[in-house]
Amino acid sequence: MRIGSGYDVHRLVKNRPLILGGVKIKHSLGLLGHSDADVLVHAIMDALLGALALGDLGKHFPDTDSAYKDSDSLLLLEKVGQLVAEKGYRINNIDSTIIAQAPKLAPYIDSMVENISRTLGLSGNCISVKATTEEGLGFTGSEQGIAANAVVSLLKGEISR
Repeated sequence: MRIGSGYDVHRLVKNRPLILGGVKIKHSLGLLGHSDADVLVHAIMDALLGALALGDLGKHFPDTDSAYKDSDSLLLLEKVGQLVAEKGYRINNIDSTIIAQAPKLAPYIDSMVENISRTLGLSGNCISVKATTEEGLGFTGSEQGIAANAVVSLLKGEISR
């Protein structure tokens, strides 16, 4: 078994879409980044890469490469999922948390889980997406940004579908 953890954060700005878990969220602000800035998917990818000791997201998808400009993070997640399989592992489970003061994310969580499970070819019951606020504290609490963290466990062997 291998375990990895991931963390990502992006600044909230005007004139950008807010995308979390591949879901476009209704909000007046969006996340600034080279790709679609999906902090949830980025944290999951970093956790998967970390579990395999393959470095971080920036090593595989550098923000200096125009090929990844405004890219859909779910497509990048699919590539990371392929790396997991190539290394002879399968994803056992994913546990993740989005830290955002606003908007309320509960109505979107099921769609996020569905997108991640479809992208990785996993059952939704091995993916947990939670959301929390920081009660107005810090940069997420003051709505300057959104963060996410994730922990994954990998098992040796192929996915049983």
